[in-house]
Amino acid sequence: MGFDRISHDPAVMGGKPCIRGLRITVGMIVGLVASGCSRERILQAYPLLEPADIDQALAYAAWRLEEREEALVLS
Repeated sequence: MGFDRISHDPAVMGGKPCIRGLRITVGMIVGLVASGCSRERILQAYPLLEPADIDQALAYAAWRLEEREEALVLS
């Protein structure tokens, strides 16, 4: 799955996944949605965001939660 609206740059927000290089993190968007903030309110508070940014932030978070990290077993 491609996430063309999600960027990772060590120079922006410590490399956290952000929306289109902005200083708006995926975690912040997900947190706002989880706390009950409406999409309209989020877009009003962050005018540089687009509705598709919220959709992709949620999809990215869901994808990351499904990723499995296997422990490295040394023999």
